[in-house]
Amino acid sequence: MTTSLRRIFALAIKELLAILRDNKSRMVLIGPPIAQLLVFGYAASFDLNHIPIAIYDEDHGAAARELIAKVVASEHFEQVSLIEQDAQIAPLIDNKEALMVMHLDSRFSHDIKAGRSAQVQLIIDGRNSNTALLALGYMRTIFTDFNISWAHDHALPMPPSVLKIRPWYNENLLSRWFIVPAIVGLLTLVVTTIVTGLSVAREREAGTFDQLLVTPFRPVEILIGKSIPGILIGLLEGSFILLVAIYWFDVPLRGSVAALYVGMFLFLLSAVGIGLMISSLAVTQQQGILGAFLFLVPAVILSGFATPISNMPEIVQQLTYINPMRYFLIILRGVFLEGDSWELLLDQYWPMAIIAVVTLSMAGWLFRHRMN
Repeated sequence: MTTSLRRIFALAIKELLAILRDNKSRMVLIGPPIAQLLVFGYAASFDLNHIPIAIYDEDHGAAARELIAKVVASEHFEQVSLIEQDAQIAPLIDNKEALMVMHLDSRFSHDIKAGRSAQVQLIIDGRNSNTALLALGYMRTIFTDFNISWAHDHALPMPPSVLKIRPWYNENLLSRWFIVPAIVGLLTLVVTTIVTGLSVAREREAGTFDQLLVTPFRPVEILIGKSIPGILIGLLEGSFILLVAIYWFDVPLRGSVAALYVGMFLFLLSAVGIGLMISSLAVTQQQGILGAFLFLVPAVILSGFATPISNMPEIVQQLTYINPMRYFLIILRGVFLEGDSWELLLDQYWPMAIIAVVTLSMAGWLFRHRMN
């Protein structure tokens, strides 16, 4: 082992011991509440409008046209495609071009005019169960209105159409299948950012920062040594939550574990870079915690953790592209629910790699600047 590696290893052990011995916690009363108020007020919305829906009409009868007209006229739905064959359904759902596909078979108008129950199949993207349930609720309202109107106009005693629901990826629309994988990203980000955000500030507050500067450590070695504990703790934290998600909450892990850990490592590098930037600017641990929470609250809300990014204002959507948690949540839910492999997740890997390079470089520059 070279001298440089020995120094980095020794500093990493020292940092880990300091983290394990530190039991302090401070309550921040002003910054995070203001940040939460602004972020929740502008970004978090549970209203669902312009839901992309594809129509597959094999009937083309009067009743089918009337039902389709009610769906398209609704403010909640926006028709994005008119399907002509079964093979077109899967790509629309897989690529998230449509949240829902409404399929009317060739006997819909015939059955409804004969007074028999006519089935309508709804294929729903169940990856986000909350959004799927909201969309289903809106559709049920439209069908109820159609049923009442048709029965009244044609003197029918029974509802003329029946919904046949088929969710994809989350067959039972269990919300924990959507939420629990995201908790991996949430807790990993919180732990890693706070651990690294306090690392340099702890040295300054304890008065050992000057002692560290007179050692043979170069600035880059100090940064690497202080990054390793955050990455190790993040990996252990993330692995533990993965096990809990799979074996306690019974969330299916359908994709590649290796692909998931590649994404986790890049995500941790990004979080460590951000934490070290905060720590390089902070003089005390209280400032480090404040800086960490000022970043964490918007990062969680703007990641798609609870509400779809597509529901946010356009300017807020642009801000999400610099948020590493946005990409990691896509990786987590893709691997868990969709069975994605690393080839399908390359578009999520490289933005996190760029964020990691930029934040670590900025942390190094800030560290050297504060030293001088």
